[in-house]
Amino acid sequence: MRTILVLMDTLRKDFLSSYNNETFVKTPNLDAFSEDAITFDNHFIGSTPCMPARRDLMTGRLNFLERSWGPIEPFDVTLPKVLQKHDVFSHLTTDHTHYFRLGGEGYINQFITWDFHRGQEGDPWVSRLRDPEWMPEQYHGKLRKQYQANRETWHENEDAYPTPRTFKSACDWLEENKDEDNFFIQVEVFDPHEPFDVPNKYMGMYDGTYTGPYFETPNYGAVDVPEEAVDYIRKRYAALMTMTDVHFGRLIDKLKELNMYEDTLIIVTSDHGYFLGERELFGKNYMHNFNEIAAIPLYVKDPQNRLAGKRISTVTQNIDVMPTVLDYFGVDIPSEVRGESWLPLIEGRAREERLALYGAHGITMNITDGKYTYFRAPNDENKPLFEYAGIPTTIRHYLGENNPKEIEMGRFLARTDFPVYKVPIEKAAILDGLPDMSEFTKDSLLFDIENDPLQQHPIQDEVLERKMCDLLMKELARHEAPEEQLDRLSLR
Repeated sequence: MRTILVLMDTLRKDFLSSYNNETFVKTPNLDAFSEDAITFDNHFIGSTPCMPARRDLMTGRLNFLERSWGPIEPFDVTLPKVLQKHDVFSHLTTDHTHYFRLGGEGYINQFITWDFHRGQEGDPWVSRLRDPEWMPEQYHGKLRKQYQANRETWHENEDAYPTPRTFKSACDWLEENKDEDNFFIQVEVFDPHEPFDVPNKYMGMYDGTYTGPYFETPNYGAVDVPEEAVDYIRKRYAALMTMTDVHFGRLIDKLKELNMYEDTLIIVTSDHGYFLGERELFGKNYMHNFNEIAAIPLYVKDPQNRLAGKRISTVTQNIDVMPTVLDYFGVDIPSEVRGESWLPLIEGRAREERLALYGAHGITMNITDGKYTYFRAPNDENKPLFEYAGIPTTIRHYLGENNPKEIEMGRFLARTDFPVYKVPIEKAAILDGLPDMSEFTKDSLLFDIENDPLQQHPIQDEVLERKMCDLLMKELARHEAPEEQLDRLSLR
């Protein structure tokens, strides 16, 4: 039994032709793969953004109910470690630099071996005191000096970009291990995440003529650039999707060359989407989790080629990856796991309809049953709010730095006897560095996504809202969410 999980960061579902036949984005390799795979139409995020989503994937549990961005905890039961106990080899190849920042501890160590390809975003890789050769004086959005230094190592050499290097390393690993079985390999690329840096030849596919200031990383918040810049950044993102698709195609070609494609379980998905000017917004995290962020692609190629080219409409989430992979390997699913295996769906066995609970810690609480989506806003003070952590790191800093005397420690989590810090939070950690963004999520919203898939027309229906609140409370209990979440969300 062989399994490959391909994770592409910030991959917009509605930019893929298998989900939107009106898209302008060229992804022929993903399109072709979808014809061999099962396409899941109601697949949703769990926790956002990057590291919370990866903890979901590894543990089969929702990170965001207990804490924000953070490491693998000492009490976490992870997919690679469970596989290792059952003699399944695991390998990670990635260019995702957040694994190596403060707040990303422990993830790579879950794998037996791992490979890292440097240079993405602000990766402190190229060490140079002088300014990079190219630092434009005029630009929109963000400009990272460190990234400008990193990119000097590849310029227009496509194969030297981090994403191509990552896919090539996966191909090399498969070549080296072509006669082996019983492995799990995670192939994880940061693209098409910002900065939307891409060789010029891909921009040429999208009529990328643009005469405004340099622009490849938007500021998070309301759109703050001219319309031509919005159009240009969407094309840069599209071009980066196309480059990522090209190198995904090389991975698929390698599998076919090695006669491994037909009988390998291949899962392709993302962690979340991204606003590229829709609703007059850029970025993620601070706004309601509209489907531009929350509805993500999922393709699953069954090793027996069951349901090839078919679609499944059942609601699913990325917390389902762990139990699905374990199910395929014939390994018992740990009791801590709250995700559900897709194997019964693929085998045609009945499975109860389910709900998806999703969000970012300390912001809104979101739930969908596939017909309706409900965004529950917090109370005016967004309190009580705590983070529960055995290792109190978060993105680039430590939890509780400003209020250490208010931190408690105890056995606060039902699933473990491991003591954790209980840290009072004044502002959601993922919003550090941003101004007050509460205006974007001050109202609860309800949508009928069957009749209003673009979520343009909120429903005013007290009975239906009460029903969604009841479902929300039921799911919070099932996922063992801290009790104070009910008070923060005015649910009791």
